[in-house]
Amino acid sequence: MVIGTCVVYLTAEWVFSLKEKRMVVKSVIEKAKHKFNISIAEVDRQDLHKNIVIGFACVTNERAHADSIIENVINFIENNTDAVIDRIETEIL
Repeated sequence: MVIGTCVVYLTAEWVFSLKEKRMVVKSVIEKAKHKFNISIAEVDRQDLHKNIVIGFACVTNERAHADSIIENVINFIENNTDAVIDRIETEIL
């Protein structure tokens, strides 16, 4: 069993309230969850309206498949929001 985890740190300079941030985060999370069948959530900085931290995990039987899923989810997040990715932390267990 191979577990792939990733934390994506984003900045959304155009967001001016927590309500706006929640709408953006909820949309991205729901779309990614259904498209890739992953576990995904906002994992940190929930009270800062310009910062978004999304964590996700996948379970598979091959390391290459886990890498592929992580890369595809990162590309999906990047293409489905105007927020800028600051940092990405990945780990394969």
